[in-house]
Amino acid sequence: MTDAALPRRQPFALRFPSVMIFLALLALFTIGVTILSEGFGIGVISTSFVKTLGKTLCLCLVALAMDLVWGYCGILSLGHMAFFGLGGYAIGMWLMYARTEIIVLESLSAADLPPTPQEVSDGIATQIFGVVGASEFPPIWALAHSLPLQLAAVVLVPGLLALVFGWLAFRSRVTGVYLSILTQAMTLALSLHLFQNDSGLRGNNGLSGLQNLPGLSETPQSIVSLWFFWASALALGLGYLLCAWIVSGKFGSVIRAIRDDEARVRFLGYPVEAFKLAIFTVTAVIAGIAGALYYPQAGIVNPAEIAPIASIYLAVWVAIGGRGRLYGAVIGAAFVSLLSTWFTGGKAPDIHLGFYTISWVDWWTVLLGLSFVAVTLFAPKGIGGLVDILIDRKSPNRHGADLGPDHGALREQEAEK
Repeated sequence: MTDAALPRRQPFALRFPSVMIFLALLALFTIGVTILSEGFGIGVISTSFVKTLGKTLCLCLVALAMDLVWGYCGILSLGHMAFFGLGGYAIGMWLMYARTEIIVLESLSAADLPPTPQEVSDGIATQIFGVVGASEFPPIWALAHSLPLQLAAVVLVPGLLALVFGWLAFRSRVTGVYLSILTQAMTLALSLHLFQNDSGLRGNNGLSGLQNLPGLSETPQSIVSLWFFWASALALGLGYLLCAWIVSGKFGSVIRAIRDDEARVRFLGYPVEAFKLAIFTVTAVIAGIAGALYYPQAGIVNPAEIAPIASIYLAVWVAIGGRGRLYGAVIGAAFVSLLSTWFTGGKAPDIHLGFYTISWVDWWTVLLGLSFVAVTLFAPKGIGGLVDILIDRKSPNRHGADLGPDHGALREQEAEK
């Protein structure tokens, strides 16, 4: 058969128009927020809300990672927010170091003699760790002065942790609820370690002041918030493309098969553990990048952000949006995040019942839990299922079609009898 006779594979954009629709909507949303912002536009959207939207985009990105590992591969990880937090700590170390270095150099510039490098280093360490009663840099801060190395740590630290943990868990063939418990235990152990003052990351105080970019003190926050918003939108777009590409090919078919029937996939000769380890590691890296963009917009990262409850919330977002649908994960994270901001920010009016007043600041988590239960029982496809209805997405009608490779193989009509 000649090359001309071989069927041509359609471009990715034509085979998956929903991806292009998502990217177009994301681009329009980014442009709209920019025009309406205080930084470059007409000031309809406040700087604080631009930061909220930027953080929401980062949460959508980590929700994509969660959907890829849970919705497509069937691994209910209750530890992906740990990777998210580690990405934030990695970039936060450089932000704190560089900003404190500027402050220390300015304070020492008035001295009669120029400060030595050791004096500068001691001054930086005292400024950062004085709050926990220390004055020396822990070993993990050895590379904090280098932005490229800390950016590499954003990827490598979550990736290596996921690789080691996944290798130990998957080679032992831990599955189901036991694997979920292990991931939750890993997250709990990590958060408890970071709460200690001698962890090297300032214990419960965490890393703060991350919204102040070194050397850009004269740049208003309205501009800085837009920069991070654009970066978050770009990361979400690229992350969506990567996830769509992963699930669209043979790799995606294999991980969906692992989700549906792991034993059969292993019987067919596929290295199940290798596929699970690859998807677990890739999604951890995505979560780390999302965290590195999120926490400079939040301004602070502390061990509470890595607590197991955060990963449980992440699973709830994906379930409400509709797992097994990339756009469902994005919709769920955006919907719940913005709704949470509205309820917990005091903007939702209290309901007075006479004998009791419902304050949504206190009742929001209860409402979120009830929503999760309701979705699980009555709408397992989540909000993403509504999108399927709107676009009239139906399964192909295969009644009467051969279900096997041979002519006359068992037909669906016969299989249903």
